[in-house]
Amino acid sequence: MRIATLDNEPRETRWIQRMLTTIGHECHAFANGQSLLRGLRVTSYDLLLLDWRPPDLQGPELVKWLRDRFGNRMPLLLVAAQRDKADLIASLLSGADDFMLRPLGRAELQARVQALLRRAYPTRFDKELVCGPYHFDPLARTLSLRGVPVRLKHREYELALYLFRNIGRLLSREHLIRTVWGQDLERHSRSLDTHVSRLRARMELRPDNGMVLASVYGMGYRLEFLGNDWNDSPYPTADAAE
Repeated sequence: MRIATLDNEPRETRWIQRMLTTIGHECHAFANGQSLLRGLRVTSYDLLLLDWRPPDLQGPELVKWLRDRFGNRMPLLLVAAQRDKADLIASLLSGADDFMLRPLGRAELQARVQALLRRAYPTRFDKELVCGPYHFDPLARTLSLRGVPVRLKHREYELALYLFRNIGRLLSREHLIRTVWGQDLERHSRSLDTHVSRLRARMELRPDNGMVLASVYGMGYRLEFLGNDWNDSPYPTADAAE
């Protein structure tokens, strides 16, 4: 989903962007309130993450302007220093959805953003699949890795999506071929191996991205979630049996 951030500290801005793009979101950064307002006139966003004290605007007036113009649909998450806690609590009454106090923590930031998006867009969010830095949109048939599109052919996409919906499960070769190809094992056995090899390369399924597609000798494949940097990633499930 598309998120706009407002923060005049470049280092914190880069950190926030990195934390959100790794869970599949697209982030646009603004350094001051006026540039944010101009950006909102030409681009739509699913969530705003705002510094409570931008250099050129007051937090309360910014929240009021946003609610007057866009209504209550778009979530507003405010970020501020400890000294502003009392003002931030009041901001919830004026239209903000949530707030966080510095220093920000990765797990809390990602969890709060995900919770706000799920609450605001339950249908849309459920249709998308976010696992670590991987973001699937099955309706649009798109896949991105840290916001960068990954090009897959039709059958490759079907196989990738099924594997990500069954993270941690050992899936037999027969089951994968029957599910993805809809035909018998003998005809497509070599094709499955070729598709798996392509997915590993094109999707960069490796430890530094938190995912490994493991081959289990004589049985099948298992997409493994390593969890070293992606402990807030969801574990989607599928109701198909192995």
